[in-house]
Amino acid sequence: MRTRELSGLGLLTDLYQLTMGAAYLKRGIADSRASFELFVRHLPPVRSYMVFAGLEPVLEYLGRLSFSAAEVEYVRRHEMFQHVGREFFERLRHLRFSGDLWAMPEGTVAFAGEPLLRVEAPLLEAQLVETFLLSMINFQTSVATKAARMTQAAAGRPVIEFGTRRAHTPYAGLYGARAAFIGGCAGSSNLEAGYLYGIPVLGTFAHSYTLAFDDEAVAFRNFWDVFRQRTTLLIDTYDTLRGAERAASLGRPLRAVRLDSGNFLQLSRRVRALLDRHGRPEIEIMASGDLNEYRIEDLTRLQAPINSYGVGTELITSQDAPALGGVYKLVEIERQGRPAQPAKFSPHKATVPGRKQVYRMMRAARGGRASFDHDWVELQDAPAPAAGEPLLQPMLRGGKRVGLAAQETGLQPAQARCRRQLEQLPARFRRLVEAAHYPVRLSPRLQRLLREARRRQQGG
Repeated sequence: MRTRELSGLGLLTDLYQLTMGAAYLKRGIADSRASFELFVRHLPPVRSYMVFAGLEPVLEYLGRLSFSAAEVEYVRRHEMFQHVGREFFERLRHLRFSGDLWAMPEGTVAFAGEPLLRVEAPLLEAQLVETFLLSMINFQTSVATKAARMTQAAAGRPVIEFGTRRAHTPYAGLYGARAAFIGGCAGSSNLEAGYLYGIPVLGTFAHSYTLAFDDEAVAFRNFWDVFRQRTTLLIDTYDTLRGAERAASLGRPLRAVRLDSGNFLQLSRRVRALLDRHGRPEIEIMASGDLNEYRIEDLTRLQAPINSYGVGTELITSQDAPALGGVYKLVEIERQGRPAQPAKFSPHKATVPGRKQVYRMMRAARGGRASFDHDWVELQDAPAPAAGEPLLQPMLRGGKRVGLAAQETGLQPAQARCRRQLEQLPARFRRLVEAAHYPVRLSPRLQRLLREARRRQQGG
């Protein structure tokens, strides 16, 4: 088995991106200016909005994109490239991303039918990056959206991401922890996420820790001797109420006790009463184990005395909607020195031509707090609608960071943006089930451009 450092990331793509690139070069259009937009046609049935995430890793990728000599030689030896000329491989050897990138800032609440980002670059470059961008944005946006739903259900109680052990590889766990924090989680159990992204790292101990001792009480005392007042005790290894009794009788300051199984509503009430009888009202209760937003919402509605939640599998895999289905499509290309706006008309897969901007139209509410009214999708270069906020911002120009991409550091601004925008999204669009459909409207200019593209395609 071969392992290596993924330095330039050039091969982290699909074969057909390179076969198209070679064909573009053969035709003489590899350097034609092209614009691709990444968007989601339809949200999963159980989603009413998205939380955009994954942009920073995309920017890092575009800044590192290159092919080593060994990687170029690997491509050259592939059977698909046996008739490809030397010029293509020389292009790969010297390739760097030189284009522009427009994108919504991370943490933006977004909807189907509107571009989340746009790449404007020489055709070969813009085509090559499709696979990485889709992989990163689809996954992180799915997890950030799931996290937002869970934190909404928790109604102010912290939700901690515990999912790396159930993620599809540790790297998915790392990026998932990042996305979960953007979506509203208070922290993660993943140490690498804390080191790289500044996410608060939290954790307790596993059942195996208690099982390593002859006596549960001894295990508790030993853990406290090491970690003192920061201790959270897992109390359901044998009998939850006896574990709670031992925790309350420890006579030492504790942060919390954790429930990891059973009927959380009944157990949390009984444990809370037991702790209070022992004069330990300061000890909080944390729940973990097969939780999702629906169970958390039920516990919130029933006023379970749970102070925080740890969530793993359901969050890191976005289990009820694991595939977002974002797509990356060509919307403009230079032909004979002039821009053309192509569109595809495949059944259920049609695209809207032209470089676009998304404007968020707000409605003033009582008390002066504005709320989302609808989103307006317009041609990038058309006049902006009155009072509309443009969502797509320049992030790269000529391959170099600009705007927010050069200014924001850390994930806190993205998390704050997500929280603020969800508060501005009316409640009927935030419901976990049977949410209303948020209106995204195409401008008359775009509708006319789409009709003209269809006529051209039909030969009219």
